Amino acid sequence: MSGRALPLLFCALASTAAAQASGAFGTVARTGVVFESYRFGSGLAFDRVSEMTIPVAITQRFGSRVVVDLGTAYASASVHGPSGTTIDHSGMIDTDIRATIAVVPGRLLLTLVGTLPTGAAEVPDTTIPLFGATATDLLGFTTPGFGSGGGLSAGFASAFKLGQNWAVGTGASYRHGASYTPVAGGGELAPGGEVRARIGVEGPVGGGKYLRGAFIYTTSGANDIGGGKRSLTGNRALVYGAMSMPLGRGSLSLYGWNMRRFSPSNPDTNDVITPRGNVLALGARLERPLSPKVTLVPLLEFRHELTGPAEKMVLLGYLVRTGTDVRYRLSRQATAVVQAQVAFGTLNDDGARMSLFGPRLGLLIDWSR
Repeated sequence: MSGRALPLLFCALASTAAAQASGAFGTVARTGVVFESYRFGSGLAFDRVSEMTIPVAITQRFGSRVVVDLGTAYASASVHGPSGTTIDHSGMIDTDIRATIAVVPGRLLLTLVGTLPTGAAEVPDTTIPLFGATATDLLGFTTPGFGSGGGLSAGFASAFKLGQNWAVGTGASYRHGASYTPVAGGGELAPGGEVRARIGVEGPVGGGKYLRGAFIYTTSGANDIGGGKRSLTGNRALVYGAMSMPLGRGSLSLYGWNMRRFSPSNPDTNDVITPRGNVLALGARLERPLSPKVTLVPLLEFRHELTGPAEKMVLLGYLVRTGTDVRYRLSRQATAVVQAQVAFGTLNDDGARMSLFGPRLGLLIDWSR
């Protein structure tokens, strides 16, 4: 569960509110490069996983009612085995194009998302270990997946005042994925539909503090994998909370989220089942201006993941990430963000524990007009 997917309702409302406030055309673009790598202790089938991502994101406002977003990336990932073998993959990922329409300005938003299959929908079976390594929520790679058959999503979001200073937001969406062949020479996969519902609240709590909270519930239909077989993933529930507060010359943000994946209901003996899981993340970010142009943003995050089909889930691992971002205003229209982070922790594989360690380095450019 990446952080980008958590407060989607608030992000959509905020972007549309900004468009309404400006009442004009405007463009925001972001690109750069992010490199992350993890080295593992002995005991796994691989001892290092690395990934480089070049993201591209563009947001275009059309007056006060329509915002269009485009997001894609080029990614290159590799898994290195202790015997010297390497599995790698490079290429574009899928492209999302989202239109957010203010049907009732400030009250009701309609969101339409088209996912174009520009990524690698069909890959050799030899690369499966690579995709499994980058997809884990514990490591939190910038690019957890590389491609699918594309799809369409539609949803709505609405916000209302709650008392004098608080607001409540609700939303729901449905996604339909197109069929594709994930493994070369294998059968076709027809994804089941996915329904997501969310509710959130936000407002001040005194002393300059501001609280945000959200609950997101997702349910998915069975994926048809051919030959009368299905793959099933249980319903997911996610709780998210964040509080920001002034601290000296800067501001401190504390956040946390917990995602629970349940066992699927009424599986057949031939079904392929994604086991239960639970991912917990707790973090803190301090934003401290050093000058009118430079802001230092140190951060600390802890992640913990449990998984397993048994009644009592077992520890998959834990991870601690720390480091800092440095934001530098290049001009009135452009800002550069330099990321320097390091992560360390432990993985558990069939009762054997092994260490993990690795950096995340990035340079991102935001530009607006």
